[in-house]
Amino acid sequence: MEDDELNRWFCHVVLPHEPVLMRFIHRNWPAGADIVDIRQDVYERVLTAAQHHGLPSQPRAYLLTTARNLMINRARRAKIVSFELISDLENADWEDLTVEPHRHLAAREDLRRAHDGLERLPPRCREVVRLRKLEGLSTRDVAERLRVSHHTVERQLTLGMRALTDFMLGGEGRIERGAPVRRKTRETQG
Repeated sequence: MEDDELNRWFCHVVLPHEPVLMRFIHRNWPAGADIVDIRQDVYERVLTAAQHHGLPSQPRAYLLTTARNLMINRARRAKIVSFELISDLENADWEDLTVEPHRHLAAREDLRRAHDGLERLPPRCREVVRLRKLEGLSTRDVAERLRVSHHTVERQLTLGMRALTDFMLGGEGRIERGAPVRRKTRETQG
């Protein structure tokens, strides 16, 4: 694609979406000083992708998806990241940012409730849920990091997710441990 054609496309098709892009970044990125840099990085990625892979069929959606992915990557690279930031970015309703603001408020309230429920879990259980569900580590990787068996990771994840679901549905979010499963011994088999 010629540079002039790419520049015309960018000016006439992408730039008109800048107000939506800026609202999206403002709404989802806590550090106001980074907003202009994020916008510029988004534009650079959109232009580079269009030059190498062709023009996207849905430029607005592509622009917002690029912004979302860029902010998620920046947040993950930061050493101190809040649960709310990653969750807000991953679950953002970026298709249409101007419609139904009450849905955005309800979603944010749900995320805050999920955060509160996560904080109520016992430490190891909370860490297993965080590593598996938020960081996306495998069961094996979590087990190695926490120096526990993969069975422990699976059990803690099951207990944590049940408690978190209960909390999200209005319950107390307590860990409900069933009666321990006892293996048959030679004495009880005979």
